[in-house]
Amino acid sequence: MNNQELKRIIDQICRDKGLDRSVLIVTLEEAIKSAAKRKYGLTDNFEVTFNEETGEIDVFHFKEVVAEVTNPGTQISLEEARKLDPESALGEELGLKLDASNFGRIAAQSAKQVIIQRMKDAERDLIFDEYKDRVGEIVNGIIMRIDKGNIILNLGRSDALLPHTEQIPRETYHHRGDRLRALIIDAKLVSRGPQIILSRTHPDFLAALFEAEVPEISEGIVKIMAVAREPGSRAKISVTTSDADIDPVGACVGLKGSRVQSVVQELKGEKIDIIPYSPDIAHYVASALAPAAVLRVVMDEEARSLEVIVPDDQLSLAIGRKGQNVRLASRLVGWRIDVKNESKYQRSLKDGYQSLLRLPGVGEVTADLLFDSGYGSARDIIEVEAEQLSMIEGINEAKAQQIWAAAKDYVDNLAKEDAEEAVREAMAKDFFAQKADREIEPTENLGAAEGGPVQAADSPEEIV
Repeated sequence: MNNQELKRIIDQICRDKGLDRSVLIVTLEEAIKSAAKRKYGLTDNFEVTFNEETGEIDVFHFKEVVAEVTNPGTQISLEEARKLDPESALGEELGLKLDASNFGRIAAQSAKQVIIQRMKDAERDLIFDEYKDRVGEIVNGIIMRIDKGNIILNLGRSDALLPHTEQIPRETYHHRGDRLRALIIDAKLVSRGPQIILSRTHPDFLAALFEAEVPEISEGIVKIMAVAREPGSRAKISVTTSDADIDPVGACVGLKGSRVQSVVQELKGEKIDIIPYSPDIAHYVASALAPAAVLRVVMDEEARSLEVIVPDDQLSLAIGRKGQNVRLASRLVGWRIDVKNESKYQRSLKDGYQSLLRLPGVGEVTADLLFDSGYGSARDIIEVEAEQLSMIEGINEAKAQQIWAAAKDYVDNLAKEDAEEAVREAMAKDFFAQKADREIEPTENLGAAEGGPVQAADSPEEIV
């Protein structure tokens, strides 16, 4: 192989494999260095360089110039050195050029193997570096095969894995060669090369689909705030914008629903609710529970929980089928949501207010003060320290201690009564179960007790 041919091969490999030229040249130099070690038994006292302009490989073996040679592998006499370089002096190192083409068949094969392996390593690293920076992007792949429910897709330069757990339920892929879109969720380097993991169930897949369909999102005018999905069934996505002239929900829906329908078709009919984001949590959760109407939202910021009150006839609509609507709304908002109908809420308010009036030393005035301060029942009182009650105007510290102690006794007595009632109910059930067992006896046992089985009478007279 002449120098120009080697240079041409390097150019072709870089072009076909997309490898960095400098990486391949370093690989080639290391391969020649490995072959030189085998051929000449060298250690580290030599170097290999590749001339990119001429395509020539130079191998120099360095030896120390000495007066008397004791190690021919690393030393050269002054006399021999001056034959090669008249200016040589003792203590200097002299580079002796070796014939790079004279490595022999074994050395050449070793160089070839090193080049091939390094090319594979360089290509593997290049693919990994490319895809690790693309996590969160949507890619198009061609189905190559299906292995135990896992789908292997070809992305062009590499294969990717769509695990069974990341596939939309009830979505089937039967045909090899079909195109499929998925989200890159991970890229890792394993012994066999880069492994790219895809998903069609990840919430970010829905967000990326909207970004591809809605120019306002890709341009940053409309922003996706949160996504909640139950893949293949239903999803909720909240959007907002800082531009008062743009309707973020309308931008995502598109003319006659064209944009959202494109996303729905890609997800094989998954229903999508697009919700306007609001920093006001009450308005946000009211939108998230649509289409149900919300009458009132009671917040507990410490526990990050919301009590949402809806009309009686819309309770099932707010909860959704098998709790799906409220579950998705809770994920979207990031708060725990408890939905109640109006009747139950009003009844609980009344019962809670009555529990305040039942406390010794609490009249209507004090009950109103507690209720208006957010303590709707005796249970609410014992959830805080007594000192906190004294911060209510009209209730001093001594009164606060008295109210708290009374509320504690009241709640403890209720718990005791509930426990006793549960015991009584269990005993009653056990009693009636045992009684029923005693009363139900087999027919043959009854006959045997009376002297034998009962015989049917032939006529009414015989009975008489």
